Amino acid sequence: MARKERHIVPNPKGGWDSKRENAERASRHFETKKEAMGWSREKAKQEKSELIPHGRDGKIQNPNSHGNDPCPPKDKKI
Repeated sequence: MARKERHIVPNPKGGWDSKRENAERASRHFETKKEAMGWSREKAKQEKSELIPHGRDGKIQNPNSHGNDPCPPKDKKI
């Protein structure tokens, strides 16, 4: 089963957009990345999806899973 994703991307006209995977239009537009991250994090939790923030250069920065992660981290017990 493919995972669902929500991306935080810079808008070419300024500000930041929250978009679902493969969407042409943004779900919502924000003036700051902080606002976009807050709203998108809540949506990702509701959707049980992966939150994938991008930098101004387009590179992915610190993704976070809020659903069924196909590759969860393994805890190390000492």
